[in-house]
Amino acid sequence: MQVFEKVESEVRSYCRSWPAVFTTARGSSINDETGKSYIDFFAGAGSLNYGHNHPQLKEALLSYLAEDNVIHTLDTYSEAKRGFLEAFDEIILQPREMDYKIQFPGPAGNNAVEAALKLARKYTGRETVISFTNGFHGMTLGALAVTGNSMKRGGAGVPLNNAATMPYDNYMDGQTPDFLWLRSLLEDSGSGLDQPAAVIVETVQGEGGINVASSEWLRGLQEVCHEHDMLFIVDDIQMGCGRTGTFFSFERAGIQPDIITLSKSLSGLGLPFAVTLMKRHLDVWEPGEHNGTFRGFAPAFVTATAALELFWRDDEFTKAIDVKAEWLDNELRSIVEAHPELELSTRGCGLARGLVFGQPELAGKTCKEAFAGGLLMETSGAEDEVVKFLPPLNTSYEEFEEGVAILRDAVKTIAKENA
Repeated sequence: MQVFEKVESEVRSYCRSWPAVFTTARGSSINDETGKSYIDFFAGAGSLNYGHNHPQLKEALLSYLAEDNVIHTLDTYSEAKRGFLEAFDEIILQPREMDYKIQFPGPAGNNAVEAALKLARKYTGRETVISFTNGFHGMTLGALAVTGNSMKRGGAGVPLNNAATMPYDNYMDGQTPDFLWLRSLLEDSGSGLDQPAAVIVETVQGEGGINVASSEWLRGLQEVCHEHDMLFIVDDIQMGCGRTGTFFSFERAGIQPDIITLSKSLSGLGLPFAVTLMKRHLDVWEPGEHNGTFRGFAPAFVTATAALELFWRDDEFTKAIDVKAEWLDNELRSIVEAHPELELSTRGCGLARGLVFGQPELAGKTCKEAFAGGLLMETSGAEDEVVKFLPPLNTSYEEFEEGVAILRDAVKTIAKENA
């Protein structure tokens, strides 16, 4: 470990919770250099929805590389890009009657968010963007301005302007009707809220603690946006690509955002890849007005196309996710019922789940205990009070049972230590 501590920046984080040197991985398992194997319920923070080194996706990549095909393309045309665009349009957009243009803003989710914010401001000529309590949209300055976490915001070192925060669904515990505050500010010329360009929202807040917005709330938010001429942006970076069951997390709400951001599991194999989708009439960019050196990473086009073909030609994958999600929800509820003294609760959607601790500090201790038992998990929420589940979507029942058993033992140990 000495070289990491000597040479790598103090900003490193995950490795502090998981003091192991990882070497190989396959599916929902990852191994360290001592030969110890771990069940992975972290999945690269949601970047590995199809697991580590999926054989068919890896084969597509290896075949592409073996033939000296182009790798770095900026935004020049390539066979790999054409293949992805054709597959995404045919498999994802057309069946959902979504008439969107696709922008390749750069390799990471924050690139997609920055492009979305910039486009909304360019199209509307306005500056303010509405975001929501406990939202997370990235660590670059524009994305950070619409992120709620005070620790992350504090790292900016400059004022984070041109954004306004509103309460997320059920933030007020049902005491205030949905959008009453937002509507009041929008309709009152004395409120001090400049006419917003857009709102940006996650349908399920991952970093914020697996907070799930109801379909009714999301439809209401879209209605407010239409009423007040604001663009509706859904950040689907962590919850897209099947995490909640359907390809887009907002499908069950029956909405169609103006702008959508996707990244993380889009490449299918953990390669950097992000897109910003916009309704056709919003594509008002001038050539080169928003760009990036690595916006044409051809290997990611190839693996993303293979993932679309393999998993999304029909709804069988969605059905399988729904069945596993119900099973996992039941398992977590049984853990809650077994430990009333810990004041536990559970929440989530699809295979994004959270075990919420009434005593926030116990969530981190539980994850530490689970790691010792061979399970990778992280915490989330404003106080890191939630043990967060983001397992690969194709995790087998055997692996699920093994992982949940480790978690069950970890919770049991923490309960005894705090009795």
